[in-house]
Amino acid sequence: MNKLPIFKLGLWVFILGVMATQPAAQGQTPIAAKERQTAVDTFKWSPESFGDKKMIRYQIPGFGKLTLQQKKLVYYLTQAGYAGRDIIWDQNYRHNLKIRRALENIVKNYKGERSGANWDAFMLYAKQVWFSSGIHHHYSSDKFIPGFSQAYFEGLLKNVNAQLSAEVLGVMFDPTIDPKRVDQTPGKDIVKASAVNFYEPGISEKEATEFYARKKASDKEGKLSWGLNSKLVRNDKGQIEERVYKTKGMYGPAIKNIVGWLKKAVGVAENKAQANALKLLIKYYKTGDLKIWDEYNIAWAQATEGDIDYINSFIEVYNDPLGMKANYETIVQINDFDASARMKVVSDNAQWFEDNSPVLAQHKKKKVSGISYKVVAVAGEAGDASPSTPIGVNLPNANWIRADYGSKSVSLGNIIEAYSRADGPGLLKEFAHDQEEVDRAIKHADLASKMHTALHEVLGHASGRLEDGVDVDVLKQYGSPLEEARADLFALYYIMDPKLVELGLLESDEVGKAGYDNYLRNGLMLQLRRIELGKNIQQAHMRNRQTVSSWVFEKGNAQGAVEMVKRDGRTYIEIKDYAKMRQLFGELLKEIQRIKSQGDFEAGKNLIETYGVQVNQTLHREVLKRSEVLNIPPYGGFINPRLVPVTGSNGEIKDVKVEYPADFVQQMLEYGDKYGVLPDDN
Repeated sequence: MNKLPIFKLGLWVFILGVMATQPAAQGQTPIAAKERQTAVDTFKWSPESFGDKKMIRYQIPGFGKLTLQQKKLVYYLTQAGYAGRDIIWDQNYRHNLKIRRALENIVKNYKGERSGANWDAFMLYAKQVWFSSGIHHHYSSDKFIPGFSQAYFEGLLKNVNAQLSAEVLGVMFDPTIDPKRVDQTPGKDIVKASAVNFYEPGISEKEATEFYARKKASDKEGKLSWGLNSKLVRNDKGQIEERVYKTKGMYGPAIKNIVGWLKKAVGVAENKAQANALKLLIKYYKTGDLKIWDEYNIAWAQATEGDIDYINSFIEVYNDPLGMKANYETIVQINDFDASARMKVVSDNAQWFEDNSPVLAQHKKKKVSGISYKVVAVAGEAGDASPSTPIGVNLPNANWIRADYGSKSVSLGNIIEAYSRADGPGLLKEFAHDQEEVDRAIKHADLASKMHTALHEVLGHASGRLEDGVDVDVLKQYGSPLEEARADLFALYYIMDPKLVELGLLESDEVGKAGYDNYLRNGLMLQLRRIELGKNIQQAHMRNRQTVSSWVFEKGNAQGAVEMVKRDGRTYIEIKDYAKMRQLFGELLKEIQRIKSQGDFEAGKNLIETYGVQVNQTLHREVLKRSEVLNIPPYGGFINPRLVPVTGSNGEIKDVKVEYPADFVQQMLEYGDKYGVLPDDN
């Protein structure tokens, strides 16, 4: 993807968060707007925090205005998403399901003392594991180490008549066993060093690379997404082969349930194009055929009519050390017409942005087509999108499909709103250079962030072209951070362009300046809150942001455009020449597009390893110290709404109601009971 993680229209309304503070939208009465505002103001957005995470709730505005058919469609699609929940757990690590079920059993059935340091440490561990869909941190990839002893845990297991093998207990309590879900340290065998369950233990990076090199050599058109939906294993003869995810293959029980719900969705689809895409998705799940996957993506990208859309399947490759195998992920979404109509101007002008990009002429698309951009309200998420979710998504991932058939970009409006409602101004006031920067952020940062998301997703990921014969997979583990950097740089370059003011999207370049302030503040400092002192950066989006920020800061500092200022023992970033910074963002965009277009692995590796991996330990220590007193967790995740079908005497659905649970633990237990279908060993 091309999905934008957490990080406006000065027009009347751009997105739900803005809508809540504006006059009534078209078709919305002042009374309805007032009721919406009351619902927003009285809603408890963040009911709980633990560890380095805060839990947030989001609303589904407009759900009540859907027709019964549309409500059924949303319900069936969300159920299809939850039906595959077990898959992401097993993909993340081969022992995750065993451990999760042991934790669920204890939390539900333990009859002993539920207080004290050990129990509190156990509950913290359980919540961390639930949040990350496994025993490795969702962002840093480091394994969670329990704050309680193995003996205490075994006592809990005994109390509920359960047990785990010595191997699994060793995995939990020995910090040296499978310490990282994804380890991309240069010099290591990154397949063997990574705990992620895409490769059977013992298979090497060389074996995996050679296996897929043979696959690609047999692909005359060079279009298939090899390895996307499979695990590499060694057969009885010692040969490497794939276990494909499909109804009669790996993850079959969960996939059968997904298919069952998707069939129901076909019956209430809004139009023929939507129904046909769903049928192809079902066919793909049944066969595991990557050709059908491409057919589905083409049909899905072209099915742009209707109020309801979705993402469902094996999509993102960030957790594969080789950048080929995809995590299970679903998002179900409802169109926000007012906000989407106002942002249509971005996609309508996509060719202008492509033509005026600073990249080399041979790396520009001659014709940008089929870009669809919408602001949506999320109705439910699962897999790799939950509890930690993106705020924007751009799909399909296949470059040739995007070039020939277009793409869909969405901004998750109610998710952005919920993040905004749950966060406070503490970090801004602590880390902004001066009051002018604070004032600019208060006035413009929200709009700058949303404009960045739109440019990143709508134009950034959809821009550029590969040179003939280039396979983007040659960039391996550096492909994902380079792609995210490319999209970020496209947004950063254009957010200061006068064209956005001309189009009526921004009032002035002050919005762009607020965006630059925020990006460097986050990329060089604030995101360091997300990793432990002494650790380097592993996660693709974090590597992207530090690479861009560090490279531009180094060049800009040498030219007097930006500097780090020390005041009262605190470090601040001061941009002195925003125009020069824009020029530098453009230069880096040109180079990263060249790296991708030409498949220049060595240049990509050098760029990411030089600027995006290592952390300034002195600055890191300072950021952690300054942040600690603010008590603002660096990560946020979401408790999903619950869609409840109302049935008549004949069992037919008569309506679908929305409930907003506030208890993260109870939702995790509910999901485990309702959707836990895979065996412990897959």
